[in-house]
Amino acid sequence: MDQHLEVFIKVVEKENFSKAAEDLHMTQPAVSQYIRTLEESVGARLLERSNKYVRLNKAGEIVYHHAKEILALHTKMQSLVDDLTNKASGQISIGASYTFGEYILPHIISRMQWQYPLIRPSIKIQNTKEVIELVRMHQLDIGIIEGILKDDHLSSEVISEDKMVVVASPTHHLLSKLGEKRISDLVDETWILREEGSGTREAAENFFRLHNFTPKKIMEFGSTQVIKESVEAGLGISLLSRWAIEKEVVHSYIRIIHIEGLPFKRNFSMITQSAYQTKALKTFIEIVREYLSDFS
Repeated sequence: MDQHLEVFIKVVEKENFSKAAEDLHMTQPAVSQYIRTLEESVGARLLERSNKYVRLNKAGEIVYHHAKEILALHTKMQSLVDDLTNKASGQISIGASYTFGEYILPHIISRMQWQYPLIRPSIKIQNTKEVIELVRMHQLDIGIIEGILKDDHLSSEVISEDKMVVVASPTHHLLSKLGEKRISDLVDETWILREEGSGTREAAENFFRLHNFTPKKIMEFGSTQVIKESVEAGLGISLLSRWAIEKEVVHSYIRIIHIEGLPFKRNFSMITQSAYQTKALKTFIEIVREYLSDFS
């Protein structure tokens, strides 16, 4: 039945029998037969078909959602069995929020590939909320997020502390004033922030609450890189991780505004769904801990 689910998922994602058949290296009649057999097994029609499209109906949405989980669990089961006789190898799906995923994870993956070339990582970079949901649905073996997660269905472990600072263009007026600035100096500034659901946005809002103020103007972007470019261009100030701004500070593209009571600290956390971990996943976790310990 696994292959029937794989064919069904491919048809749904391609929204076309012919394109699904091409990707699966099958004939279109064979794909159609797999779908008919699955529908007979489930006892319900799953797809609405026309000459222009293939779409899920309500029953199809239920099957598609669970089919993704079933196949992910099957892959994990097979990997665990393989681990009994093999060294660390195979595929692991890793998710990370933007700050960790863009500025820290590539160095960890490089170290892992050098030491364990048989491990095949696949990476998804999403905001914190989306990474949590993908781990919860078994679409990711592990997620690394910003902040601390309390969830009865997921295991969570704080793996590192992240220091966040206020940054501005080198020509910003606050940088022309000598000495350490106060939080009250920031109230009237334009703040450039990430979108809702982002761990970096949550950290900024926690920072505002902690110091009991609300920015008068906020500009919102869905990318840390765009925020850094906007700060450099003089559009406003932002609260960003020291990991994310290292190169820009070295080259003086942006500067840190030294504020009384900063840096603001948050955590990076590692989340998993199951207590049963493959050798590849255990190896990745060990390398994450080793890498971060070098910077603690």
